[in-house]
Amino acid sequence: MTAPAISRFPVPEIAGLPDDIRERILAVQEKSGFVPNVFLVLAHRPDEFRAFFAYHDALMDKPGPITKAEREMIVVATSNANQCQYCVVAHGAILRIRAKNPLIADQVATNYRKADITPRQLAMLDFAMKVSARAYEVGDADIAGLKSHGFTDEDAWDIAAIAAFFAMSNRLANVTSMRPNDEFYAMGR
Repeated sequence: MTAPAISRFPVPEIAGLPDDIRERILAVQEKSGFVPNVFLVLAHRPDEFRAFFAYHDALMDKPGPITKAEREMIVVATSNANQCQYCVVAHGAILRIRAKNPLIADQVATNYRKADITPRQLAMLDFAMKVSARAYEVGDADIAGLKSHGFTDEDAWDIAAIAAFFAMSNRLANVTSMRPNDEFYAMGR
């Protein structure tokens, strides 16, 4: 049986990619043991690939009071709301690993309000979900709500930026029909 396509758009061969993109993909492959399909699908447009991953890395790899696991929670919750199978599955795997919890990704994706998370994380996800679905409604009371849980203005910006960036990512993944790698399903379980 032939494996389903990973995108409805052309997927370039790694060997034919610009050096910087090829090197990044090969480094990810060496670290994880496989190439996440998002790298191959987005490599179809090299300039956009570079911009996408530069912003992704700026948001997801930065140090600060919002942990890397909490950043992944934002991605999983908002991606589920946006019905993005790729991001729920891929970032769910990363969340399980970063949180060292095999249940958390399924809980957050299914209904984060009933997940085993802290009140602070619940406030963070409530805000991220509002940004993802109804950013036009965000007001001072929302920021004050975050502050009551110890978040700063800069944290609010980070939460909003992650939710907004992945809203764009979710839409690209859905339009391209990006297929999650089989490897993601078992990671961190």
